[in-house]
Amino acid sequence: MQECKKLISLIKRNTKCYFKDKVMFFMSLITPLILLVLFVTFLKNIYTGNFTQIATEFGITIEARVLEGITGAWLMSSILSVSSVTVAFCSNVIMVEDKMNANINDFSVSPIKNTTLSVSYFVSNFFVTFIVIMCVMLIGHIYIAAVGWYLSVGDVFLIILDCVCCILFGTLLAGIVEIFIKTQGGISAVSTLVSSMYGFICGAYMPLSQFSEGLRNVLGFLPGTYGVGIIRNHYMNAYVNEIIKTVDPSKADAMAKAIKDSFDVNLYFCGKQVSLGAMYGILLGACVVLFAVYVLLVFLKDKKILAIKSKKC
Repeated sequence: MQECKKLISLIKRNTKCYFKDKVMFFMSLITPLILLVLFVTFLKNIYTGNFTQIATEFGITIEARVLEGITGAWLMSSILSVSSVTVAFCSNVIMVEDKMNANINDFSVSPIKNTTLSVSYFVSNFFVTFIVIMCVMLIGHIYIAAVGWYLSVGDVFLIILDCVCCILFGTLLAGIVEIFIKTQGGISAVSTLVSSMYGFICGAYMPLSQFSEGLRNVLGFLPGTYGVGIIRNHYMNAYVNEIIKTVDPSKADAMAKAIKDSFDVNLYFCGKQVSLGAMYGILLGACVVLFAVYVLLVFLKDKKILAIKSKKC
């Protein structure tokens, strides 16, 4: 019970420290919003053209509101799946700052276990990242509602569930990487590297269907690819169903498959389609592995601290 109270106090402390710095929160929020603006400003016409081209091949014209809506849905699936990981790396800065400011030394001589401290960083990072992602989602959904809303309430709840899975993956990954970082330069370098590369290697910024088969198979080993896939499914299925209502029933399935294949709603590995259930299994399985690694690192760190204390005694 005492450790539980300490854990809750530490989670509150870490979360308050993060939100107390308004610039830090603003920077975490502004990055995904900049991506949204860049997508809408520069890349929207490219994807709109691709959807129109597929529709033309099947002899139909997509209604403007549906076309704008499915483009916005694709953009939001990209932004949320990427930001769930990149924001987690940025918002975990409190753990690094405690090392830099030697606050960690104060904790080490207090009656707080190292495991309790590590869990508090993890839970706080998850909570902060979730808040930022929900803010981004709200803004993105306002945009989609303005241009063409076809999502159901069930779709929205499933998208939130997908984001929780991706945030869990990102938080665990950030916790493992940043447990070794002790400087501001280190956290800045890692955050910049992840922010610039992650969206490309998981197929969020450019559909994997545009890559060569060999590269697609390589990227298929990355769990983040399937995090993008599950969010894409729940964002775009409603729009695909709306589009195929206007096509000849005999061509409806072929057109749906063409859209889903072109925009990574359907993912393939070594020529075989990966089911939605398998996507969840791969992503959550990766979370289990990362959790085991994180627990092991925390255990080894705690053992090291205890050994140092015993030597001093």
